[in-house]
Amino acid sequence: MSLVNSVGQTPARTQSSTQSSTGNPFLDNIRLQGEPAAPENKNQQLDQDDFFALLSQQLSMQDPFKPVDNDQMIAQMASFSTVDGISKLNDEILNLNGVMSSSQALQASGLVGQKVLIPSSTGYLSATDPEIRGVISTPEVIKDITVRIEDDKGQLVKSYTVDGSAGGNVELTWDGLDKDGKPAPDGAYTIKASGKVDGKAQELPVSTYAHVSSVSLGTAATGAILNLRGIGGIKLADVLAVSET
Repeated sequence: MSLVNSVGQTPARTQSSTQSSTGNPFLDNIRLQGEPAAPENKNQQLDQDDFFALLSQQLSMQDPFKPVDNDQMIAQMASFSTVDGISKLNDEILNLNGVMSSSQALQASGLVGQKVLIPSSTGYLSATDPEIRGVISTPEVIKDITVRIEDDKGQLVKSYTVDGSAGGNVELTWDGLDKDGKPAPDGAYTIKASGKVDGKAQELPVSTYAHVSSVSLGTAATGAILNLRGIGGIKLADVLAVSET
């Protein structure tokens, strides 16, 4: 008797204890046995397998008397196909951008050793580049343009005038000598230009030439980067002109 009581006191583990009933015999028969293990989502994005898993779960849980409309099912599949296609297209575009960046860097490598005109008033003076050349942009004809050379501390190194009667872009050259006729030390120097426009003194934009020492690949957003001696990097798209020397 005691043995029967001990058995009777132990509740039997049946399927109903681990899975609740929906009250619909048809749904209870087609339900999956046990809870399926959710796969680990490493990239936090749904892929095609996840979509079909959700679709299968939706079909198994639908009301057999009110099934999902065929048009609605097709629309869901079409939407997923569109999203999946856009994702693949983005990957192809990224690959194409990488190829274009590499091709641009290869073409830009031909500029190594040459000088390029950049939209900066700072030039670099060294033993290999004993002079600094640049371009002054004028809105109109200016007879006399005052040019000031300043060091990295803002101190005046030399001042002189250039003829701007031709108007437009006026070429300028600094021979690297200070106001006493002595060679200036190596380093970065700023060129400032001013002249009278409509009878009023006005600062004029100055661009300088820089020596291209190397080329970096860059990114799809920046493109190829030209590394300029003593100046730093500049995007290839920002170069205004290329000089032979």
